[in-house]
Amino acid sequence: MGRNSGMRRNTEKPKNFKGTWTKLILYMKKYFAAFGVAIVCAIAGTVFTLIGPDKLSDMTKVITDGLATGIDLDAVKKIGLTLVAFYVCGAVLSLIQQLITVWVTQNVTKSLRKDISAKINRLPMAYYNTTSTGDVLSRVTNDVDMIAQSLNQSVGNLIHAVTLFFGSLVMMLTTNVIMALTAVAATAIGFILMILITGRSQKYFSRQQKSLGALSGQIEEIYSGHTVVKAYNGERQAKETFDKLNEELKSSAAKAQSMAGMMNPLMTFIGNFGYVAVCVVGALLTMNGTIGFEVIVAFMMYVRFFTQPLSQIAQAVQTLQSAAAAGERVFEFLEAEEMPDESGKKQHLLHAEGSVDFEHVKFGYDADKTIIHDFSAHAKPGQKIAIVGPTGAGKSTLVNLLMRFYEVQGGSIKIDGISTADLRREDVHSQFCMVLQDTWLFEGTVRENLIYCTQNVPEEKMKAACRAVGLEHFIGTLPKGYDTVLDDEISLSQGQKQQFTIARAMIADKPMLILDEATSSVDTRTEQKIQEAMDELMKNRTSFVIAHRLSTIKNSDLILVLKDGDVIESGTHEELLQKNGFYADLYNSQFDEAS
Repeated sequence: MGRNSGMRRNTEKPKNFKGTWTKLILYMKKYFAAFGVAIVCAIAGTVFTLIGPDKLSDMTKVITDGLATGIDLDAVKKIGLTLVAFYVCGAVLSLIQQLITVWVTQNVTKSLRKDISAKINRLPMAYYNTTSTGDVLSRVTNDVDMIAQSLNQSVGNLIHAVTLFFGSLVMMLTTNVIMALTAVAATAIGFILMILITGRSQKYFSRQQKSLGALSGQIEEIYSGHTVVKAYNGERQAKETFDKLNEELKSSAAKAQSMAGMMNPLMTFIGNFGYVAVCVVGALLTMNGTIGFEVIVAFMMYVRFFTQPLSQIAQAVQTLQSAAAAGERVFEFLEAEEMPDESGKKQHLLHAEGSVDFEHVKFGYDADKTIIHDFSAHAKPGQKIAIVGPTGAGKSTLVNLLMRFYEVQGGSIKIDGISTADLRREDVHSQFCMVLQDTWLFEGTVRENLIYCTQNVPEEKMKAACRAVGLEHFIGTLPKGYDTVLDDEISLSQGQKQQFTIARAMIADKPMLILDEATSSVDTRTEQKIQEAMDELMKNRTSFVIAHRLSTIKNSDLILVLKDGDVIESGTHEELLQKNGFYADLYNSQFDEAS
């Protein structure tokens, strides 16, 4: 938990919202045509809305002109029906625009999630050493959802608001220049304040999304390690960390939303101020006989159309800032350095014989800290190779290199004489079945967990594997046997989970086998039963076994003793005991501890 937690205290990078929006727009390029239709609908709908005040002005003029001689009701009716038609058309076009925007948004977010899911499989294992699981999940869920909400709420409103703003400005200028300039002067203050507030609020929206990711990461860590937290009375420390991250999220979110919340009252004030200014100037012009009363009526609506978009634009900009902050995190993940593309590699290995050579292998997780210095070893087909040594000697690291989860920094690893660097990772992985210390079961049926990614498995083979590892009785007690779904309602011990993973490896039936502390979580009796199954499984297979309990690897064909990343001893169990060296000390110390 500590390694990932340190990530959250990194110095905050400067944000590039313009660049993020450029990436997002380019990402949506296949939907440009649909967006174009939405924009046309939004503009057309707004135009119908803008024509309304002009027709209302005509109606007012007909009424005022007819006060003395008689009102032309037919003309009033005709103008009224025209107004209704315009407003209905505007509403229909706005609805079409909204439906298109929702469709595009959901398709974009679907593509983002799909790309993130695919990206997860293309990232090197090293990436996950510096990024918490919760932070990755937050990018898939919170950040993508924020982009979706922002696009849904803002794009259509922004198009409508901008069209309404400039359209009302044009209509005002064509109606009366003096009153138009009065309205512009009154609302110019709103523009200036909006720009100032927007500039200051950008950093708070970035911090909000970053804090949300950090908090999600902490919650995921504490939840997954809840038993350890309880066992070590770590509730207080966990709560303090949570409270700190929660406070950071509250602070950044409060500042971001407060800035956004200032827009509505500010724009309301500017709108009211514009009304007053137009009324005063309009009254003076009417008294001078420059304009008629109908112009003031039209301008009252135009001022509302002119000032209302300012509030909508401000809100849309604030929401789009949230989307930009979320988008930056999403694209940061999508642009992370991937494992090199290997589609051009010509070497193939369909079914390995099992010869493995480590030739002067050098490796370190950090460039300045070498863990494996100069490792060389040869495994013949069908041999059982045991790798032993103290914690941190590099045992699991060798397995990671053999599977090409990490790339060697010097030397080479060869399978049947072919360097693993010349093979595609998928070809290397297809030669091994693995049983690791960390068990993994997913929410699916017992059958699905056992035959994971293995095609056309006969029923008897699956049952034989379960019988071999001692799972048959347990599966028989489940409600639906092999079709029982393993979820939170099915309680599995760590040992049972380990039995499942061992049975999965037996069913996979690959040419080579890797066992990394495979029986560390089972009791002695179960271990003996599993060991018998493992011995059967390892026949005619090259097997690499990492074990702390040295009694389980006494029958190995070759034992490699690692210390500080180097092989310091090698040989059979008896040969190493006769040397009375480091291995003998390790072996004897285990019996001393047991006694």
